[in-house]
Amino acid sequence: MRRVPRPRFTPLDCGLYAAVAFAWGFSWIAMHYQVGVVEPEISVVWRFLLAAPMMFTVAVMRRESLRFPLRDHGAFLALGIALFCTNFALFYYGAKWIASGLLAVIFSLASVLNVWLGALVLDAAIDRRVVAGGILGFCGVAAMFYPEIAGTRLNPQALVGLALCLGGTLSFCLGNMISARLQRRKLPVLAASAWAMLYGAGALAIFARLRGQPFRIEPTFPYLAGLLYLALIASVLAFACYLTLLGRIGVDRAAYVTVMLPVVALGVSTAVEGYRWTMQAALGLAAVLAGNVLVLRAPPRR
Repeated sequence: MRRVPRPRFTPLDCGLYAAVAFAWGFSWIAMHYQVGVVEPEISVVWRFLLAAPMMFTVAVMRRESLRFPLRDHGAFLALGIALFCTNFALFYYGAKWIASGLLAVIFSLASVLNVWLGALVLDAAIDRRVVAGGILGFCGVAAMFYPEIAGTRLNPQALVGLALCLGGTLSFCLGNMISARLQRRKLPVLAASAWAMLYGAGALAIFARLRGQPFRIEPTFPYLAGLLYLALIASVLAFACYLTLLGRIGVDRAAYVTVMLPVVALGVSTAVEGYRWTMQAALGLAAVLAGNVLVLRAPPRR
């Protein structure tokens, strides 16, 4: 593996990283209120149909052009299907058969997958510290959620759920590669994300229509409040910050934020739901934080 000097995080990078971790970390509670009356795909469609116009508005306010050639729209469509459609749909379906803790562990694999995909697709150098940090973080998350993982029976349905979530994680990582390529071509992040959200929502709406699912909404405060949070904070703000961060620090280091999400989610659960920490969970948290230090600190200059 090649080791290359990496710049230290700037205050802006730290702010973007923290914003993504907290915005997506709190989204687990908001997503909890989306499950029930409305089919998961339909809730995701509503989420990005709300988010896309807001992202377009922010892009216009930043004076980003919204006009692109047909070739770029093809890339936006691919980004939308990977990042704002397939990723969510596969995880929602997988969640029917496996424990939520295992969901978090599987998604944290993005911290390792992005390293290898970045080397394969983007010809990015592999940083040993990032690889070690990603593996350490993944093991830490697995330790934190071990009771839920151990309680998951590996029956055929659970195996299907596992495969779906692995597919969703791979889809997320492929979306990262597409976004990184677009940013290498100097295409504006927010405008590209806005088009991708619109295309992703459209693709998922077609899929839901073909399955005969009704396009309904649950007129309750928890559902609507959760939907607004997911659209405005977890989609517009968090994805804008994450994709910007991806272009600034690389797909490998940016993806480590997926390891931090379960930590934030457990912190919220401690305050709201009375989650009780065990020694194993505390050791897992220590491993995650140690991995965070490895990933985010620049190696010494030679």
